[in-house]
Amino acid sequence: MPQWAGDKVFFYADSGPRRLMDLFSVKWSSMVLHALWHWPQPAARTGELQRSLQGISKKMLFQTLKELEVRGLIHRQVFEVIPPKVEYSLTPLGRTLAEPIEQLYLWGLENQQALDEMSENLQRHHDNTAGQ
Repeated sequence: MPQWAGDKVFFYADSGPRRLMDLFSVKWSSMVLHALWHWPQPAARTGELQRSLQGISKKMLFQTLKELEVRGLIHRQVFEVIPPKVEYSLTPLGRTLAEPIEQLYLWGLENQQALDEMSENLQRHHDNTAGQ
């Protein structure tokens, strides 16, 4: 919850909820966590993840994986084989975050028509303001 000072509300930068929302500012973080949550094996290789996440570049996937690893949400395991093999899996902390992300994705599935309408409204708004 935000904090109140008199009749004003404050969302402090160091609050837990605000720091959590910062995770979603990286476009692919929730997608990677969600993919690993549903991954049929205990861990996924980089190429497999990239093929499953339509539209992510290799560079962005590596950046996202590194950030999630540094934050302690995923585990990176390097196998000493040739060719090199690296696998990623959710940490226990990552699993606790993937659960509510799953709820957001379910909401998205249940509300696809509303999301389509939102996109159309936004596009119309941009089209109308572009000519002004």
